Amino acid sequence: MPRSCWPATFALIALLPLAPPARAASAPTNSSEARPRSVIFMIPDGCGPAAVTLARLVTGRPLSLDSILVGAVETHSSDSRVTDSAASGTAYATGEKTDNRMIGVDPEGRPLGTLLEAAETAGLATGLVTTAALTDATPAAFTAHVARRTMQDEIATQMLAHGVEVLLGGGWRHWRPESLGGARQDGRDLPAEVRQRGVMVVFTRADLAAAHATPLLGLFGERQVDLEADRDTLLEPSLDEMTAKALELLGGLPQGFFLLVEGGRIDDAAHDNDPAALAREVLAFDRVLARVLAFARRDSQVLVVAAADHETGGLGLGRRVGHESPYVLYPESLLTARASLWRTADSILAGADPVAVAGRGTGVGTLTSGEQVVLRAAAAAPDSLARDALLSALSGIESRRARVGWSTGGHTGVDVGLYAFGPGRERFAGLHENTDVPQLIAGLLGLDLEAETARLRRLRGPARSH
Repeated sequence: MPRSCWPATFALIALLPLAPPARAASAPTNSSEARPRSVIFMIPDGCGPAAVTLARLVTGRPLSLDSILVGAVETHSSDSRVTDSAASGTAYATGEKTDNRMIGVDPEGRPLGTLLEAAETAGLATGLVTTAALTDATPAAFTAHVARRTMQDEIATQMLAHGVEVLLGGGWRHWRPESLGGARQDGRDLPAEVRQRGVMVVFTRADLAAAHATPLLGLFGERQVDLEADRDTLLEPSLDEMTAKALELLGGLPQGFFLLVEGGRIDDAAHDNDPAALAREVLAFDRVLARVLAFARRDSQVLVVAAADHETGGLGLGRRVGHESPYVLYPESLLTARASLWRTADSILAGADPVAVAGRGTGVGTLTSGEQVVLRAAAAAPDSLARDALLSALSGIESRRARVGWSTGGHTGVDVGLYAFGPGRERFAGLHENTDVPQLIAGLLGLDLEAETARLRRLRGPARSH
């Protein structure tokens, strides 16, 4: 290129980022278009494209997700290119961007109407199912309006004010007072309070199986439902079992329903850079999706939409180890893992021999001398550093053998997959902002998010900040 052309060329390049990329249209719904009566919105928290690929490779077969892939979603928040779950959950719940750490409010702290609230106003039944704590960021964004995601006691209180027919998830500590082993500072025992109002409350898998009516509140695990690799199947239900119960209770209602289903522990496995647990959580979510799709095929008026709130971990599939070719990948090595890296670290921190426990937990068996040295050094680290050091060492053991890598223990700005099945599916094709997804759902269900926001702002002031 002639030097005389450089300034003009550089000026053009400098202007390119200012032009927004072409995205899929989110035009109003055509009145003659088939509309759903019910919507099931599924969020595999933290699940990026590489996690889906890893799960497919580990299981050796196509996933249910593969059959309904229609597009992709951009996930940034209003104050960062890398979102947290509070801002991304709020975007999916309200159709509006907000700052990281904020729940159900705009950046100025004003409440935003959510899909779940608008569905209730329109007379639909509603449900919320998650393996995370019910008060965690994503479910909270659909049911609460607070300035900070850490306000989980307040989130639980607000969540109960809606009259949601089915609430199933983890984290009973924010529902019960300290005198009963919980974390609430106000002394309230929310499960006892709602029982007096006719809500069925269950704490175990067996009690959930026996539940037969709404309203239903299920709280499983002090903080969340355990990872699939560690879950006590006698006490804690799977995401599939919770979703099946929600569909059983909501599916026969004549008014239709809005159901949110979150695979919340995918994110945690990715935060820990735990490839075996991550693949297992994605596969567990995919089994739930298969159930939901079967339900939707029996009822042609059900729309299923699935999209992650963000990617976590920066997972890369393919990694050079030593002088080996970089063009190798061994996902099958993850099949031998017997526990999550978090649970394995727990055992080591409790005093078990780090080398023996790591060999069993990862399924590797015999560790290299270098791995043994790193593990013992991590176990001997100061208390405040030991868990992170152990997770890093254990992740290295599994990840190197599988030939996968990680860029972070946090979130990334990677676009995530968008999946849809049922009436209106074609409207989700292409690349969308995360705020487009709820706007499309609202349009297809005939919900008015702006009116819901106006109603909320008449009823309440700005969100509490502490």
